[in-house]
Amino acid sequence: MKILRQGYAQFMFYSLLSVAVLGLAGCGGSSSNSNSNNNPTPSTADNTQAVEVNSGPANNYVNGIFTTVTICVPGSSTCQDIPNVLVDSGSEGLRLLSSAVTLQLPTITDNSSNTLQECVGFADGSYVWGPVASADVQMAGEKASSVPIQLISASATYPAPNTCVNGGTNDNTISALGANGILGIGNFQQDCGANCAATPPPTQDPYYLCSNSGCQVATVPVQYQLQNPVWMFPQNNNGVLISLPSVPDTGAPSASGSLIFGIGTQSDNAVGSAQVYTTDASGNFQSVYNGVSYSSSYIDSGSNAIYFLDATTLGISDCTNYPGWYCPGSTLSYTVTNTGLNGVSNNLTFNIADANSLLSANNGQNWAFNNLGGDSGTGQSTDYFDFGLPFFYGRKVFVGIENMTGPNGVVGPYWAY
Repeated sequence: MKILRQGYAQFMFYSLLSVAVLGLAGCGGSSSNSNSNNNPTPSTADNTQAVEVNSGPANNYVNGIFTTVTICVPGSSTCQDIPNVLVDSGSEGLRLLSSAVTLQLPTITDNSSNTLQECVGFADGSYVWGPVASADVQMAGEKASSVPIQLISASATYPAPNTCVNGGTNDNTISALGANGILGIGNFQQDCGANCAATPPPTQDPYYLCSNSGCQVATVPVQYQLQNPVWMFPQNNNGVLISLPSVPDTGAPSASGSLIFGIGTQSDNAVGSAQVYTTDASGNFQSVYNGVSYSSSYIDSGSNAIYFLDATTLGISDCTNYPGWYCPGSTLSYTVTNTGLNGVSNNLTFNIADANSLLSANNGQNWAFNNLGGDSGTGQSTDYFDFGLPFFYGRKVFVGIENMTGPNGVVGPYWAY
């Protein structure tokens, strides 16, 4: 996930210090549901969830794609609809503002009643912090039971430790986050996986166990980490299809589309003529531009522009009013060659327009743009293309989940479009 707010932001984990290795109790998912069949199991369930690109609940979000997620107290009919949740194919796990949740959800604790908390940082210095709780998650006709989710705390019982805050600000309000939460439906089953289950955990471990005496970094078994809820559905669980209509080059007030669960499991999610690009263990493939290979490229509905390289390399200008976005003198066309680990390779052409002109002429009317681009990051690695939401307009984009079998026996992680 990478977004432009005051600048631009991207999920990244802070380096942490002390280590706790403790067993956990409570409700959680399972990581053993990999589908080893040659083809996904057919289903006739309601698998289509409405999504919309609009200005978001703070009325200032450019290229944000939102949906409504229903959460329930596990095993009960006590439920709540949470609107304006950002759909993010660049992360895993459901994260909701605690201020948006009225249910009393059970938190996940260890055998000593220490509460599991998570810290997720952004490259702009902001972060989210809060407990991991268990909820049934429902979308369309699909339901995942006892899913570990994060409640982003507005007033935390346990203050975020300094190793989490790291001088940044907490995105724990609608105005700061720009949404009521984030629905991570990326390529992986958990948000951290085996790395955070290792003993000792990695230095970039986001999980803590907290008590009245403080918080310590924790080794967390995968079933208690935040889960991509899609892979926990009983059917249509091997990935998702995001389908958005085309929008004019001058932008549109909104764009209504579909988040369709499953790949090749029903008539509405067939891959058809889409090309499949398998990825590395980080969900990345290779993009070649001007003869240079960028091996850490990915597709991300949570990024509100196509982020790539830098203005100096491209010979264009950054925006003065919108730092982090490009403002070329005229609309420019770029062609890259994307190649999956499976050897599938095809050219992709996209346009980048002057963000300042688009947004200045917008007058708060248009929020969906197909031609916004920006720097891949100042002071960060720039060896990638982040194909954000502009890439999705007018396309069917498939996100194949790790260890889950898709059409023709292909096993995730992969992208297809």
